Amino acid sequence: MATRSILLLGMLAFTCSLAFASDPSPLQDFCVAAPNSQVLVNGFACKDPKLAQADNFFFTGLNKPGNISNPPGFKVTPVNVVQIPGLNTLGISMERVDFAPYGLNPPHTRPRATGILTVLEGTLYVGFVTSSPENRLITKVLQKGDVFVFPKGLVHFQRNAGYGNAVALVGLSSQNAGVITIPNAVFGSNPPISDDVLSKAFQVDKKVVDHLQTIF
Repeated sequence: MATRSILLLGMLAFTCSLAFASDPSPLQDFCVAAPNSQVLVNGFACKDPKLAQADNFFFTGLNKPGNISNPPGFKVTPVNVVQIPGLNTLGISMERVDFAPYGLNPPHTRPRATGILTVLEGTLYVGFVTSSPENRLITKVLQKGDVFVFPKGLVHFQRNAGYGNAVALVGLSSQNAGVITIPNAVFGSNPPISDDVLSKAFQVDKKVVDHLQTIF
């Protein structure tokens, strides 16, 4: 009997964990973010709904190409709760990603969201890596109109595999998906991670680590 009760409690805990595995569901029609509020909550406090206006649910400019004249050759234009306060508590956002020829959106993770990408122009080589211990690389070459999913929290990337510019739209299952770009986080942290740690982790000389830390 005791074993059965423990099993039921475990199943209940597991079910509850699934229910709270993404952004919380809204309890009203909308909750327009009040970023200047002094109230600290998970997300943003709500402004008075009677003060909500159309511009709180609106963004313009996603038709404009991003500036891709940088070393990786890509630019993300976000449309999340910062740009559209009305997204607060709704659990979605999106972004435009522009790529120069052979431009790369470096390996990164989205700690709070699954992403679904569709190619608007060009050809993209995309992929993600499964969790340890398998660490399996799953990749696909995408053409215009193709769609690919990046599971929440997994390391993933996109690279322009064509000779011209490429453009993609990404839907995200969070109002604020967050991003951790692997090389920037590892070699560009503030303060820096000890080169003793990184040289042992990557099995390279400390001089290599020191050089990479000057880049990022």
